[in-house]
Amino acid sequence: MNIELVLFGVFAVMTLLSAGLVITARSPINSAMALVSTFFFLAGIYVLLWAHTVAVIQVLVYAGAIMVLFLFVIMLLNLGDAPHRGKPTVTRLLGGASAVGLLAVLGVTLGRMDAQPARLDAQAQAAFGTMAAIGQSIFTTWLLPFEAVSLLLLVAMVGAVVVAKSRI
Repeated sequence: MNIELVLFGVFAVMTLLSAGLVITARSPINSAMALVSTFFFLAGIYVLLWAHTVAVIQVLVYAGAIMVLFLFVIMLLNLGDAPHRGKPTVTRLLGGASAVGLLAVLGVTLGRMDAQPARLDAQAQAAFGTMAAIGQSIFTTWLLPFEAVSLLLLVAMVGAVVVAKSRI
């Protein structure tokens, strides 16, 4: 047992716990802060994978910019604590069934995977996680999804401002 394995276990368990808090928190602010901690623990896992650039991007983009936008929208809409409803509804049952179905698909997929991880050649291994490789990937292969996500975030911000203005 080495320190990397111990740290991975700690980061994995804390990621799952904080992700669970995102779902179960009553206050939207507490949920958003739990999401920030989830992003930080994921960045720790990226560091253990020697993907330092991805870890820095995770912290700067998601834990920084995106969460600021989430908190801005939550405060702009003046969302309070959600009322607690204890009885099961159709949407809750469908959500639970969907979660169980996704876990079953994940289990089947993991069961069919090879035990040996794929190996990269020396050149691909040296370029893995560098800014040049990430930029090349984003602006060639993933350009359309990248722009679609940025447009989606812009529309969400404008929509939140419009909804907040109509309440005043």
